[in-house]
Amino acid sequence: KYYQSPDYISHTNINKGLVNKVYQQVRQYTLKQKAKLIDQSTNQSKGLILDVGCGVGAFLKAMKEEGWKVSGIEPDSNARNIARNTFGISATDTNALYEFSPGSFDAITLWHVLEHVHHLHQYIDTLKNLLKANGKLFIAVPNYTALDASIYRLAWAAYDVPRHLYHFTPKAMAALMEQHGLKIIAKKPMWFDSFYISLLSSKYRKGHTSWPSAIVNGIRSNLNALSDKDLCSSIIYIIDKK
Repeated sequence: KYYQSPDYISHTNINKGLVNKVYQQVRQYTLKQKAKLIDQSTNQSKGLILDVGCGVGAFLKAMKEEGWKVSGIEPDSNARNIARNTFGISATDTNALYEFSPGSFDAITLWHVLEHVHHLHQYIDTLKNLLKANGKLFIAVPNYTALDASIYRLAWAAYDVPRHLYHFTPKAMAALMEQHGLKIIAKKPMWFDSFYISLLSSKYRKGHTSWPSAIVNGIRSNLNALSDKDLCSSIIYIIDKK
């Protein structure tokens, strides 16, 4: 029930309001960047990819257009319907995750999903088992050591209580992967996230979106992370089997 909100854009694909319009425009750019990252990291231009928590299917549509064979897992039935009707993506519910054959995928992605997972360790083991020998796991999560988190404190939107069950620092993510026989081989900052999170956080703090201060805080956060990418507002971890 905590996901049943018209403001939850990853499940609704809404385009109303300035923040959501900006989000949609930025997403078009970041989808291309993610597709490029998958191609480069897996060393192939097509393959089999699973997107866990695929939402309305925009990323899988982009990968399908790149020539990849796509599969999607999404627990929310409304999001699955939008994925099918809007993007032509036939996602399945969460139970299907345990029905794939071992070694099925060249790439598995979780874009801001791992923090929502109830059975964290079981999920990690399952994802590892589903990867091919040279497959790659891509996990993007918020980072509460970022400057924007310290600016907005309890109003920081990426805490997203009660939907987010876990929060990860780069050190914690490395320890988690180590525990499951995986290793982080690269980290990529998500520079746009500091702005989006700051815009939402300003609304949570003041009751309305404060564009000037949110943009300034997003810039401050990114500048703070320039010398240390581990301080970026969100990070993509590229993960391999040991």
